[in-house]
Amino acid sequence: MYRFYINKENINDGGISITGTDVNHIKNVLRLEKGSWIIACDGNGTDYISRIIDMDSHHVSLNIEKIQETDTELSTKLVLFQGLPKGDKMELIIQKTVELGVYEIVPILTKRCVVKLNESKALKKQERWQAIAEAAAKQSGRGIIPKVNAPVILEKAFDIAVSLEYNMIPYELQDGIDESRKIVANACGKKSVGIFIGPEGGFEKDEVAQAVNRGIKPVTLGKRILRTETAGMAFISILMFAMQD
Repeated sequence: MYRFYINKENINDGGISITGTDVNHIKNVLRLEKGSWIIACDGNGTDYISRIIDMDSHHVSLNIEKIQETDTELSTKLVLFQGLPKGDKMELIIQKTVELGVYEIVPILTKRCVVKLNESKALKKQERWQAIAEAAAKQSGRGIIPKVNAPVILEKAFDIAVSLEYNMIPYELQDGIDESRKIVANACGKKSVGIFIGPEGGFEKDEVAQAVNRGIKPVTLGKRILRTETAGMAFISILMFAMQD
């Protein structure tokens, strides 16, 4: 069934009203008709299995047939702290990590970041990124729409990470695969886990040292050096598999 996100205010008396751009998508793109089934999700982990009972050019009316919790979410909230890359790589990173189960994404500005954003550009980027996260969540059947934050400096990212139960930082100069496996295993069962990924060129040594001083655990992902757009996806894939109920 096709999935659409709704606000709680759109639910009343056993029915749901869908408005906005989704109406055109339902009516003219998907060409759904009265009687068609739809999953309406409130973005907070609840699915409303519904059927279309009426539609026009401005709204689609649904009748709720069943209410259930979404079963696609990990029990651990994964927060990706991603070094801001060049070009449109961030869009790919957001799309794929949302599909893999990330809970929140925090773009970070580090010493080796080439991209420079003023406040206006950062806001436009954030809006674009959030739209990509919503589309990826819809496509992959997520029960939530992961939040994509505005870019922050590394020090601020460390402050955010303090509120999480566990944090890790893959680093290309780190060795000890067995120890890294233990660190990953210890992340399973935690309520929230932060993952720090550097930009092109990775983190500088002093940035990793700052992270370690903050209690963030360094790990290796193997002998090969991964691109910034690959490292986060690879690590979250490992965690997703290990944490999946």
